[in-house]
Amino acid sequence: MIEMKKDGYSNRTIMEILGIKNVSQIKTWMKWYRTDQNYRIQQLVGKQYPFGNGPKELSESEQMV
Repeated sequence: MIEMKKDGYSNRTIMEILGIKNVSQIKTWMKWYRTDQNYRIQQLVGKQYPFGNGPKELSESEQMV
C-alpha cells in the first residue's frame, strides 16, 4: 500500500485494489510510515503485543504478504 501511495495512486484506487473499506486506514498507515512506526504496520489486525514481545524480524518474502 505504501509503495502504491508513493507511486501516486489515489486513495480510492488503493481502496478498490486492496479491499480497504475506510480511507482512514490508509491515512493511519501512512502516518505510521512517516513517523517510522513500521512495527505497527507488521502486527496482525486486532493484535496488540506487550512491550518487547512483538513479531520477530520477518524475511523479505513474509513482508510482501
